[in-house]
Amino acid sequence: MKLTLIGTGYVGLVTGACFAEVGHHVVCVDNDEAKIKLLQAGGLPIYEPGLAELVKKNTAAGRLSFTANTAEGVQKSDVIFIAVPTPPLPDGSVDLSFIERVARDTATAMTDYKIIVDKSTVPVKTGEKVAETIKRYCASRVDFDVVSNPEFLREGFAVSDLMKPDRIVIGTRSPRPVAVMKEIYAPFNAPMVVTDINSAELIKHASNSFLALKISYINALAAICENTGANVQEVAAGMGLDERIGRRFLNAGLGFGGSCFPKDLSAFIKIAEQVGYDFRLLKEVQRINTEQMDRFIKKIIDTLWVLKGKRIGVLGLAFKQNTDDVRMSPAIELCQRLQKEGAILRVHDPKAMDKARAILNDATWVDTLDDVAEGCDALVVATEWDEFKNLDLDRARKLLTHPIMFDGRNLFDRVEMERRGWIYKSVGR
Repeated sequence: MKLTLIGTGYVGLVTGACFAEVGHHVVCVDNDEAKIKLLQAGGLPIYEPGLAELVKKNTAAGRLSFTANTAEGVQKSDVIFIAVPTPPLPDGSVDLSFIERVARDTATAMTDYKIIVDKSTVPVKTGEKVAETIKRYCASRVDFDVVSNPEFLREGFAVSDLMKPDRIVIGTRSPRPVAVMKEIYAPFNAPMVVTDINSAELIKHASNSFLALKISYINALAAICENTGANVQEVAAGMGLDERIGRRFLNAGLGFGGSCFPKDLSAFIKIAEQVGYDFRLLKEVQRINTEQMDRFIKKIIDTLWVLKGKRIGVLGLAFKQNTDDVRMSPAIELCQRLQKEGAILRVHDPKAMDKARAILNDATWVDTLDDVAEGCDALVVATEWDEFKNLDLDRARKLLTHPIMFDGRNLFDRVEMERRGWIYKSVGR
């Protein structure tokens, strides 16, 4: 089928490349001409495992192309996917101006029936507003359908998540686009949930908020474990064997971050407020998440006492492993708070250094993992990169002025670290 993806961020670019991989002809549109020129030249604006290979392969095969012209993308395709940003506003609600702009531009370019698919994460009832906007600005007065098709991609695992999805959610007011949407997703062989638009939009926010709740729950348990001498990893393992609970997202750490969970949680609280419900449970999830970082900072201060002038090596800047995304990264927040206390930082991340430079000032950027510890008073693990497990612990111990590690991701074995002579502080153990 002929498909257009408007927006070439983590969702749009990955979705477009994977659609092309299963045989669809895909045009990716972005109003950032520099980004389009980069893509046309074979470069990528983001890091995502496996994505570069898919883009290169399908561009060469003629199934994937890029343009900065929205009208061209609309006119070339039968189905238009909107995958533009929905950033948070100061009050916790969502900025829908990008969605509205794309809806208007799409309407202006339409000359025949189109299916407009909202892929971006949006508040419930956004589909109704998109439909109203297209109807208002479509001069040709052609038929169209609006579909909600939320994404469930994890950054760092987005390609595998899209190629082997847990489910496909299709929300629509009309049966007309259902067959086409099923045909698009048929190659992915996943369960399909066909529902109304409002329910589809709620499924996305409800899912992300529940996952954030699981993370805050295990972090709250981590505090109890530290106060009682229990091990949060053993507690999580015992809980996770219950199939009603499951082990995933029960990893204690610095708390959740990134461009999705914090934003979606705030948006869902605001959505609930607007329809007359005070979602106090989710407000508590936010509070626990904030306190988790506070506790970790306190752990560092309690151990090192005065941070002013102390040199601290930080492993990790991305908000999670396998991505270069530093938006609302707990690792970046940790660095900034350490700097506020007067600490001098040496930092390293396998992929996120370039993007972190734009928001983290006055740090020493270290290209090699095993050199981060040089001259430092302590090491901090801030992101759960697998590469960090290969840290040369004996070399790092010699390079440090004191063998102290604060492991915010529980990457290392506590007993083994202490056997090697480390003063080792982790989370919930």
